Amino acid sequence: MAGRAAPAAGALLCALLWAAAAAVGGGPGDNPAPGAFGHVYRGAVNISAERVYAFAYRSEPGQVDAVRVYVNSSSENLQYPVLFVVRQQKGVLSWQVPLIFRGLYQRTYNYQEVSRTLCPTEPTPETRPSDQIIFVDVASMAPFNIAYELLVTRLENFQLETNKAFNFTASPSQPQYFLYRFPQDVDSVIINVVSDAAYPCSVVSVQDIVCPVYDLDHNVEFNGVYQSMTKQAAITVQRKDFPGEQFFVVFVIKPEDYACGGSVPSSIHGNVNRTWNLQRTKNLQVTIVPSIKKSVYVQAMFFSFLGFLSFYLGSVIVAFVHYISTDMKLTVPPGSVSIAGSGMMTSSHPISASTPEGSSYGAIDESSSSGGRQLSSPERRAPAGSDTDSSVEEESDFDTMPEIESDKNIIRTKVFLYLSDLSRKDRRIVSKKYKIYFWNIITIAVFYALPVIQLVITYQTVVNVTGNQDICYYNFLCAHPLGVLSAFNNILSNVGHMMLGFLFLLIVLRRDILHRRAMEMKDIYTLDYGIPKHFGLFYAMGIALMMEGVLSACYHVCPNYSNFQFDTSFMYMIAGLCMLKLYQTRHPDINASAYSAYASFAVVISLAVLGVVFGKNDVWFWVIFSMIHVLASLALSTQIYYMGRFKIAPCAGCAGFLSSPLTDVGIFRRAVMVLYTDCIQQCSRPMYMDRMVLLIVGNLVNWSFAIFGLVYRPRDFASYILGIFICNLLLYLAFYIIMKLRSSEKLLPIPMFCIVATAVVWAAALYFFFQTLSSWEETPAESREKNRPCILLGFFDDHDVWHFLSAAALFFSFLVLLTLDDDLDTVRRDKIPVF
Repeated sequence: MAGRAAPAAGALLCALLWAAAAAVGGGPGDNPAPGAFGHVYRGAVNISAERVYAFAYRSEPGQVDAVRVYVNSSSENLQYPVLFVVRQQKGVLSWQVPLIFRGLYQRTYNYQEVSRTLCPTEPTPETRPSDQIIFVDVASMAPFNIAYELLVTRLENFQLETNKAFNFTASPSQPQYFLYRFPQDVDSVIINVVSDAAYPCSVVSVQDIVCPVYDLDHNVEFNGVYQSMTKQAAITVQRKDFPGEQFFVVFVIKPEDYACGGSVPSSIHGNVNRTWNLQRTKNLQVTIVPSIKKSVYVQAMFFSFLGFLSFYLGSVIVAFVHYISTDMKLTVPPGSVSIAGSGMMTSSHPISASTPEGSSYGAIDESSSSGGRQLSSPERRAPAGSDTDSSVEEESDFDTMPEIESDKNIIRTKVFLYLSDLSRKDRRIVSKKYKIYFWNIITIAVFYALPVIQLVITYQTVVNVTGNQDICYYNFLCAHPLGVLSAFNNILSNVGHMMLGFLFLLIVLRRDILHRRAMEMKDIYTLDYGIPKHFGLFYAMGIALMMEGVLSACYHVCPNYSNFQFDTSFMYMIAGLCMLKLYQTRHPDINASAYSAYASFAVVISLAVLGVVFGKNDVWFWVIFSMIHVLASLALSTQIYYMGRFKIAPCAGCAGFLSSPLTDVGIFRRAVMVLYTDCIQQCSRPMYMDRMVLLIVGNLVNWSFAIFGLVYRPRDFASYILGIFICNLLLYLAFYIIMKLRSSEKLLPIPMFCIVATAVVWAAALYFFFQTLSSWEETPAESREKNRPCILLGFFDDHDVWHFLSAAALFFSFLVLLTLDDDLDTVRRDKIPVF
């Protein structure tokens, strides 16, 4: 019975189709009303004659059937196009031929060949096959006949399979889309799309199973998630985002290439009505592969935190060994001095008990290098516990030693300077001056980070709401989402900066506490041994390292052209603070104040923003910047060479209006005298040879950077400035270490280990840094050509490894600055040279 019922139903369906076609069909000469799949129908229509075709097919239970309609018309008359209307059970789809696409500057592109995939019918829970009917109406308002062709086919490869590549061709007028269903054991997949040709520009979209499907250039952005593509695209899709556990993958070819970085073809300039047909076809290959499982997220988190917790463990071990060897010696033997962080040391010049109670910081006796001049200080020694930190005291309250001001002009112009010459101010005053660095950077961090966090949250929200993945420049082949975050792995990899920055603060705090304890045990306020212990800059460096991790994570929430400065601002500050700390080590009295230092950083960040905006094509910007760079290098070199004592000022007796540098002729006389004395009279040998060598090399490096920028005008201006900072820091550090060894000073095992570790880790980190995975200097589609798969635990990419290694490298670099001069704790300051 069932075998005879099915043919009967088919015959009845066929009779119904004939009746429907007769009711709505045209006159004599019409094509057969019941259409056949795979058959090409040719005809002509005009204002008084239209055609209707009916196509019937049977859908099996649980199966999704897709139908594709191909039409063609030889007419190029835009006034009377041929109109095609396809009616389905739950929707209507219509278009015209020629099909018109609009491009940049209102250019139009006409296509006479169009093919569209009809929205497939949803599978029903019924166990019996279901019959489907499709009507195709062909009409035109032309007063004359317009020929057309019609072909309707059933798609055999409409559903994509996991881990199986599928090749196809698309064009602007012939978009394609396919269905994908999640397997039972897969919660997330990555859609990989590749093409051998960069152009024509295309768009890949993921849309829910909803009709109509937006598959044309002007509406593909209306629904779902999408991204532009040249040679490569990748979209991560999670099961939880699609309740039906299935979605459409849509492929659209754009009529122009400017969105992908291309230009309008020169052959169509001035010809806005050219018919393109199949000239912009593109061969594509799509592969859908499972993404990582939740267990990989857990492994990556454990790896990140445990890896950096090992630094804490190593620090605890080193501190414990140091405690066993030195800190348990609470009794100071006669003739020895306790130095914080270095245990006990025997002094060949013990501090006499007859040291005046009011002696100033680093006071020099008759055997010092100050020429036998003993300075007396009216200041009284502060009582125990008075060495507290305060951020409310102004720096003007600190430098109140007129006898130092009157004497330092003589001391700092000596040919050979020692640390005692530049550490004459009261330690409490100078220490509070450097603590301002710490309090200021905390204030800057709070006011800088809060709007940054708000902005990147807005960026991520826009991406999630609009589905536009061209906003953010991820490495889409290794972008693992978590919650609302699109690339959690890029954020997690910045945990090292925060953890190691906090660890560095703990190490500095320990040294600070030991230093205070040593002073209290000796019941003295200052010691004239070793490098003066000022920890304010170290605290500021630790905060800067933590903030670099926070802001880098914020930047990687949605990396793009607009927020790149978030990732680099505190890198400028880290490099600048390291240089200041290196200079402060042997110049504690004449280092830059916190206010002027942070003001300089603000100027640098402002220049970086201007460079990002104007530095691409504007030559005038590079000319001005190069001039500022060269002049700033010369001005800073002058201040360093003369220890801050070079001043071009009018005579001391001038007053009022005549005291202005613009009106007093004394300024020119002094400038001539300086040039004659330092450039002509002593041209054979500079007065300060070591400083001169450093400054010549430094100026050559900076002038080279200025010339390179002026000639090549690099597009990544922020990285260009960062390169200037890093090169100057490395140059100064190398000079410092060389001069230290020249002065017969030693490198202890811990700083030696830190130097080697710094060099090795930085070399490895820079290797991964230059593995470019994306670039906001290009269009999103061009940037995706650089995307690469994950390389570590299937979760982290090259840039994440750069985050890990750079955090460790910065930590070791900070330790180098912290421990580099530990060997001098047993040396009197009047024996430590200044360079």
